Amino acid sequence: MQLNISNLNKTYDNGVKALDNIDLTISTGMFGLLGPNGAGKSTMMRTIATLQDPDEGTILLDDLDIRESPIELRKVLGYLPQEFGVYPNISAVELLNYFATLKGISSKKERGEMVKYLLEITNLMDARKKSVSSYSGGMKQRFGIAQMLLNNPKLIIVDEPTAGLDPAERRRFLNVLREIGSDHIVIFSTHIVEDVQELCNDMAIMNQGKILLRSSPLDAVSDLGGHIWTKVISKEEVESATGTYQVLSTSYNPDNSLNLRVYADHQPDGFNTATAELQDVYFTYLNGFKS
Repeated sequence: MQLNISNLNKTYDNGVKALDNIDLTISTGMFGLLGPNGAGKSTMMRTIATLQDPDEGTILLDDLDIRESPIELRKVLGYLPQEFGVYPNISAVELLNYFATLKGISSKKERGEMVKYLLEITNLMDARKKSVSSYSGGMKQRFGIAQMLLNNPKLIIVDEPTAGLDPAERRRFLNVLREIGSDHIVIFSTHIVEDVQELCNDMAIMNQGKILLRSSPLDAVSDLGGHIWTKVISKEEVESATGTYQVLSTSYNPDNSLNLRVYADHQPDGFNTATAELQDVYFTYLNGFKS
């Protein structure tokens, strides 16, 4: 199964070009779409989900033309937006049964089996009789996965799902996504590098509506080998270093000195070689140090 995106463009009325000639082929597995807020990620997610039209371009799920047949796409789509509302004072099991009915699962036995299975894989069985509106942020996101999977979708789109979750909730949420990722096309949009590093075997970095890099996380990190350098500097040296080197990041040491990480083709004076990380890849491409 493949999702093929060709020449996808979208410019809003205010002149912002949110999608700039996007070409991507995405296969079964976890695909990470990594970029800062405002990069165009949500526009692309909504466009693939047929919630808005592009100005031009084609999107094919195997032989299905998504723009020509949006209703057919929605039958095999699971979509979890950044935020979604829930009915107050209705339990998870009641809501899932209701959504299953809306999605055409008419058999009470089949609905019951499906709801039970989804509550189990999202680790919500013990909280199934509680109101979803009373759930924590992480529990709501896991409920979102449960309702998303009711129609056994072929294509799953998850937009900025871990923003605002505490570490434990984030871990549980990522574990659920990891379990379902092997059998579906899952597009995981985020600005959190660690999420892509932990979860995805394929990725793209996006900014200002453009795809800056398409690679696997492993290959992208490997490609930066021998180009990342580090040096301990004082706070007073930061401004000078920023004007001299292609700075990727700084981090504090206990003595308030800073670890400076830079991108360079050759070792700068006074720097030591550093093992490349996915975060280095992210900032290298966002800053235009490599294309």
